[in-house]
Amino acid sequence: MRDFTLSIYKELLEAICASAYSTTNVRNYLQQAPEGKCIILRHDVDRSVERNLKMARLEHEFGISSTYYFRHVKDVFIPDAIKEVAELGHEVGFHYEVMDKAKGNKEKALEIFKNELGDLRRYADVSTACMHGNPLVSWSNRDLWADYDFREFGIIGEPYFSLDYSQVLYLTDTGRTWADRNIRVKDVLDSPQDSMNTRLTQDVRSTDDVICLIRGEEFRQICILAHPNRWCDGMYGWTKELVMQNVKNIGKAGIIWYRKTVG
Repeated sequence: MRDFTLSIYKELLEAICASAYSTTNVRNYLQQAPEGKCIILRHDVDRSVERNLKMARLEHEFGISSTYYFRHVKDVFIPDAIKEVAELGHEVGFHYEVMDKAKGNKEKALEIFKNELGDLRRYADVSTACMHGNPLVSWSNRDLWADYDFREFGIIGEPYFSLDYSQVLYLTDTGRTWADRNIRVKDVLDSPQDSMNTRLTQDVRSTDDVICLIRGEEFRQICILAHPNRWCDGMYGWTKELVMQNVKNIGKAGIIWYRKTVG
């Protein structure tokens, strides 16, 4: 059976709803600090907005509210899509890439952050933000917060800083796989949490594995990051995404090897 289809994602949602886990988005998790079993659902809207809308509509059918982090780029920053996601009951967040746009200049990046956040807030209530990762540059967009404080902009949290990954298991489909950390350039946690997550999820490779993990209910709290542009049922789109991501993964593995070698 093909993985990373919307049909498989539906099975994942069914497993979550049949389990003892409640579901929440990033904002609600930070505001309410639930103590019981829960799953935080988060999505990065990188491209293919229509696939994001299909996932948002599907989650709405299950009564699930997730967080959708929108980039501020032409093919993603679409007001009608932003408003529909919010109207479906999901959280709209800011997927910022301002260090990339400012070529590493933090002062310029901060100004871009302020302006783009303001643009997004014209269409939705935005209270959390999450960095977008570009594997081709040496800096990370989250480097901005070494000198500034996102809370000054009314942002209550950033998943890479605000979630306690010693308590929350982190699952991500980065690279179109739930495994293989050797192709994750920017979507990594700070040690020792990354080491802990790698050890605990070493047998999680497919969405079926994620479903089994959820059914086992071994972990108290889990954060799942799924990129909707990678999930589609149509054979042409599915195959295209598979080929493109495999090529990207080879490149990212090369980048990681090079940086480890010269570093």
